[in-house]
Amino acid sequence: MPFKAETLRLYLVTDRDLCADFGLVATVQAAAAGGATLVQLRDKRATTQQMTEMARKLKRALAGTGVPLIVNDDVDAAVAAGADGVHVGQSDARVALARQRLGPDSIVGLSCETEAHIEAAEISLLDYLGIGTVFATATKGDHNQPIGLDGLTKLCALSPLPTAAIGGLKAEHTQDVLSAGADGLAVVSAICGQPDPKAAAKSFFPPNNQTDGAAT
Repeated sequence: MPFKAETLRLYLVTDRDLCADFGLVATVQAAAAGGATLVQLRDKRATTQQMTEMARKLKRALAGTGVPLIVNDDVDAAVAAGADGVHVGQSDARVALARQRLGPDSIVGLSCETEAHIEAAEISLLDYLGIGTVFATATKGDHNQPIGLDGLTKLCALSPLPTAAIGGLKAEHTQDVLSAGADGLAVVSAICGQPDPKAAAKSFFPPNNQTDGAAT
């Protein structure tokens, strides 16, 4: 089935530390109930076994919601857990390997911070591009200089694939991000670590928000 751009509308990237009090599984469940459309399991400190075990728990938690689960970088864990795909960075596992291991129907996304990244991307093997970092964020300390909304606009216009903006994004940025041409927002701390993750997710696209549907 072709990848749909609206899958990126509200893209939750998990953070084990931020989710510690509420619980990672409970956070993901609440976010999905609040409108999250895609979940990425990200934990750079976890082993493949730990990633596999958590991915399996999240798959069970998301069963019946229609929300796909993808794994950051760890292709082995994604395969073992039966995840819906992977997201890789410029220094992570190669896109071709991910596509080969996961098959044609899985989701494969790639982080891009520059024009050169987009130009070099193996577009035929990818489903979407993650564009950013838009604003500085403490949840990913190794990012380059933030590109801002102007940079986001420029890179989204260059992308032949659906795009998700990432980096320091909150609900109040929704309209600006969509106006810049992104299909959705990838968020971490705006949901993870919040006292009510369901309400936090809902705040991005409340029922009376005129941006509703603008990301499709």
